[in-house]
Amino acid sequence: MRVFVTGASGHIGSAVVPELIQAGHEVVGLARTAASADAVKAMGAEVRRGDLNDLDGLREAATDADAVIHLAFDHASIAAGTFADAAAADLAVVQALGSALVGTGKTLIGIGLKPTGDPQRDAVIAANPRHVVADAISELTDRGVRTILVAIPPVTHSDRDDHGFVPILIRIARATGVSAYVGEGANNWPAAHVLDVARLYALALEKAPAGAQLFAATEPGIPVRTIAETIARHLGVEPVSISPEQAAEHFKTFPFSTLDITMSNADTRRLLGWQPTHPGLLADIEHGHYFAEG
Repeated sequence: MRVFVTGASGHIGSAVVPELIQAGHEVVGLARTAASADAVKAMGAEVRRGDLNDLDGLREAATDADAVIHLAFDHASIAAGTFADAAAADLAVVQALGSALVGTGKTLIGIGLKPTGDPQRDAVIAANPRHVVADAISELTDRGVRTILVAIPPVTHSDRDDHGFVPILIRIARATGVSAYVGEGANNWPAAHVLDVARLYALALEKAPAGAQLFAATEPGIPVRTIAETIARHLGVEPVSISPEQAAEHFKTFPFSTLDITMSNADTRRLLGWQPTHPGLLADIEHGHYFAEG
């Protein structure tokens, strides 16, 4: 297949693109900057220069492809306090891509979660501004698009992870002198190594049925206290419990300190024959690469 990938040079994209190429697909990667273009070309993919604001260009790229994998998102919006605005912009991107695919039977793989019917879990899903994007992708299923939603775990880790949950916690711990968690720190974050996530994407493209909801977590949930204690040991600081009231000031622009969710991958593994093989989160943190400075 000819596959158009947004976010091709990002943390997840830079793992997905080589996986697709190895599987025999022709990949076109969206690149906003010259540096991103060089990275996409180095992976063996064709470069399409542009950005997410060029909706006409995105429609054109989707029209020219057999499948679209949408990975790009303005993650800096979380720290900037403009997460809702970024989600609205992402919705426009998905609508543009979808308009080019309606009635073609072509594939659109996006990130997100469908409602589950569990009120507690659905409240967590609805609290994320990006849920409108997942809803828009799901609606395309009945309009002749082979849609697939991938639930990416909040902690997707590797030695190339510079902006995820773990490096954010490390930066906060270095700045404050403590590695904090809220209350008992019993809330859970699902996790997966980015190379296992990339393999899932390749299998999804080949095997997943229209309307599929896939779960990319290889570990269903790790207590945040355990993550904070592991970070504390490596930095030589104290792990400390703080109150929810203190958390708003301590974590400031990181609004996910109390996020509590688990993800089971059992159905996804059965559906696709997916077999994760890479290190778990704590083993990856213990490796030490997250603490290299410079």
